[in-house]
Amino acid sequence: MTNLNCNILIVDDVEVNIQMAMNILAEENYNLTSTYSGNEALTLIQNNHYDLILLDLMMPGMDGFTVCTEIKKMPNKADVPIIFLTAKDDIDSISHAFYVGAVDYVRKPFHPEELISRVKSHIELYRSRFILKQHNLSLQLKKDQERQRLMTELEEVQKEIIYILAEFIESSSLETGHHIKRVSTISKLLAEYHPSMTQEDVSIIYHASPMHDIGKIAISDDILHKSGKLTVEEFEIMKMHTLIAHKFLKKTQRKILKAADIIATQHHEKWDGTGYPYGLKGEDIHLFGRIVALADVFDSLTHKRAYKEAWSVGDAITHIQENSGIHFDPTLVAIFIEHIDDFIFIVEES
Repeated sequence: MTNLNCNILIVDDVEVNIQMAMNILAEENYNLTSTYSGNEALTLIQNNHYDLILLDLMMPGMDGFTVCTEIKKMPNKADVPIIFLTAKDDIDSISHAFYVGAVDYVRKPFHPEELISRVKSHIELYRSRFILKQHNLSLQLKKDQERQRLMTELEEVQKEIIYILAEFIESSSLETGHHIKRVSTISKLLAEYHPSMTQEDVSIIYHASPMHDIGKIAISDDILHKSGKLTVEEFEIMKMHTLIAHKFLKKTQRKILKAADIIATQHHEKWDGTGYPYGLKGEDIHLFGRIVALADVFDSLTHKRAYKEAWSVGDAITHIQENSGIHFDPTLVAIFIEHIDDFIFIVEES
């Protein structure tokens, strides 16, 4: 290690002591700076980098103990090694020197070999410690980057699984496939306008909402595509699609699939507690479930199904307004009405 890049600050109120230390260390080619004042030393340390500080213990005004204590309070300076220069060798002074943060002390008058040896040892130790710290930070950064990469890959896998399942649902019914896409877009827009939803929430609901009816895979086509009104028994079977979805999705801890579980299970719950499968009420229904409930109904009403003709957009909007606080979250209905042109565009585009 070359000494040319090692910066040392010498602090002593006696010029002879500074000159002696500088003469001894000059042979080692250190970059040497000196000052006679504790206050000036603090200013220099605040504004410059030093690999080591030689600090006189007994100085007028601010003594070495106080200077050392103040250095240890400075951000990014606390690790700089401080060697006390002292004519005192009583146990109390030495003990207090170590207590306030010194790494070593050298008695005056200096012995050249001792001063050079102490300085060299502590600079090498400081440099080694710095390199190790940087290495550890580098390793931690690599670990964090690898963790983030794996998390990103897991999220992409979740999205791909949902996309494949949505495609599977769509293959059984073109209208169902279009419905899935529209519900996803409407849900995303409602989430964007909702004040409590973050950008991450918006992304999650957009990617998870296509799974809202995934449980219908286990419901027979005779019930799913029945042209007339379902019987009481058939409706009870149809309602099971929420619990079927929950049965298979409840085990996941992945955030998108976990959101898909919430949505698939709760999107038929109603604000007044008369929905299914659990009869949840008000804000006991997860916001994801409340958002998709409104998106699902609005799109379903405005498009033809096997069991009904399409409603006009105006009638669908009126229905949602009339059911604010009954079926739907009033806050979401207010957002829906405030931005109604955006939502009409989605259902009329496809």
